[in-house]
Amino acid sequence: MEIRTLSTFLRVAELSSFSHAAAQLGYSQAAVTIQIRQLEQELGVQLFERIGKKVKLTEEGRHLIPKAIDVMNAVRAVRDLGREDEPSGKLRLGTAESLLISVLPPVMMEFCRRCPKVEFSTCTGMVTELFDMVKQNDIDVLYFLDRRTNFPEWIKVAERREYALFVASPDNPLAREKHISAERLLREPLLLTEKGVSYRYAMEQELAAAGLAVRPVLETGNTDVLTQMLLKNMGVSFLPEFVVRDYLADGRLAALDTVCPEIEMWSQLVYHRNKLVTPQMEIFLELMSGAIS
Repeated sequence: MEIRTLSTFLRVAELSSFSHAAAQLGYSQAAVTIQIRQLEQELGVQLFERIGKKVKLTEEGRHLIPKAIDVMNAVRAVRDLGREDEPSGKLRLGTAESLLISVLPPVMMEFCRRCPKVEFSTCTGMVTELFDMVKQNDIDVLYFLDRRTNFPEWIKVAERREYALFVASPDNPLAREKHISAERLLREPLLLTEKGVSYRYAMEQELAAAGLAVRPVLETGNTDVLTQMLLKNMGVSFLPEFVVRDYLADGRLAALDTVCPEIEMWSQLVYHRNKLVTPQMEIFLELMSGAIS
């Protein structure tokens, strides 16, 4: 049994596709098919069900994954003997722009200090887009904000409850009012993140249940732009508490006292269950676990 065959098996299992695995590994699809058939013959079991263009792990295939990962980790450890302990290679993180701006910088700086040889890259997008990127192995680690979410193909490393709230300048008349109704809020100029962003979607769903529609005067994915406009008293926004925490603490922004339902979200750190965890992933996951626990 060859190590590369186990590596190919793990990549096919991760992507649920012979063609995608071939493209990422630099093989022809025929070569991947041959390797998997050889592995199945050696083990005497069928590892994948092939129905049309779809590839699905069999029960035997699912049982092989942790064993194959153990073998690959052992091989990596042997190869690392005598080498520098410093990790190298790549780490690809998928996340939301609000988390990238507000939460991640200290972790990223510490990671780059500890792993200067690693090529660290980030990709931001909507939650649904990032989910697809995890499935296609386009990112290694996903840090996202949404309702509490669990999928059987994910390993969840850490999570933290987060809250979103309506905020404005302390000079805004609403900052001095109590028990502000949703109808009153919606008469203000609304500065919001893009439609479909998790916490905005949750807020809109709550208001829609009461027969109310949200019509923002500005939509942008950049929360820094929103906070700058709030500081100039240009309207009201709905943002995660971690985005505006420092502004609230020093009085530059005010949390509005509303009668709207509380929106509870969770920041969650996950990776694909079939992912081979690299040393740089281990370090990053450790740092992130400490930051959001």
